[in-house]
Amino acid sequence: SASATVLIAGESGTGKELVARAIHYNSPRASAPFVPVNCGAIPNELLESELFGHIKGAFTGATETRAGFFQTADGGSIFLDEISETSLSMQVKLLRVLQDKEVCMVGSSRSRRVDVRILASTNKDLSGLIKKGVFREDLFFRINVITIEIPPLRERGDDILLLTHFFTNKFAEELGKPTLRFSDNALQMLKNYHWPGNVRELENVIQRLVVMTDGDLIEVPDLPSLMRFSALRENGFNRTLAEVEIDYIQNVLASVNGNKTRAAEILGIDRKTLRDKLNKMKKPSSS
Repeated sequence: SASATVLIAGESGTGKELVARAIHYNSPRASAPFVPVNCGAIPNELLESELFGHIKGAFTGATETRAGFFQTADGGSIFLDEISETSLSMQVKLLRVLQDKEVCMVGSSRSRRVDVRILASTNKDLSGLIKKGVFREDLFFRINVITIEIPPLRERGDDILLLTHFFTNKFAEELGKPTLRFSDNALQMLKNYHWPGNVRELENVIQRLVVMTDGDLIEVPDLPSLMRFSALRENGFNRTLAEVEIDYIQNVLASVNGNKTRAAEILGIDRKTLRDKLNKMKKPSSS
């Protein structure tokens, strides 16, 4: 149904808004507005006015009547991102909108009919929040008509590669730069990384690579240091920081065919510091 509510669940950054947009733009409501609202970013005391609008004089500073997000989305869809962040009193008001298909502007006693499909998302276990008494069970049942669970990016290896190419092309086109290519080792590292920030983190990484890279080939040393160190940790759990550093320096040198000047630039140190580190690596450690 083009009016059925949808609950999209997944970790932060998994692309819940992208899914919501896809649902809207592939529905009969596609020509009407899609209005995203980050419930966690708007203070609770302001959220009612933002969602439902207010009339002139409703509160200090309300110098004119202003429509809310629900009125803006009339005929289309509203995306309530992180609905779990709303207060219990706001949840009552949202429940009323779902039941009555009407909104009441702050300061007004007159309800206005709206035709809005509600798409909601959460990165928390709503069942657990219900047990704690911080999320209303009746609202949960209302928004949970259709549920879409988005797995974290680390469980979607093939998606990582598809999204990498998508974001690479997107940012290259936006910035007027050549499309980057990735070495097999670099792609493997992207695929193996645990991506705590999910799709959002991947998008940021690719954007930074497109902006900062002069050539058109991404090698392992070009990837963020956190990603490289994470890979090294996974390959050897009890390694010292010195051992990790040795591996890293050797990998950088190998990637630039032993060019110490280029290696020092990548490592962010001068040639003398690099030379000192290489000399230490050659000396056998005393037991």
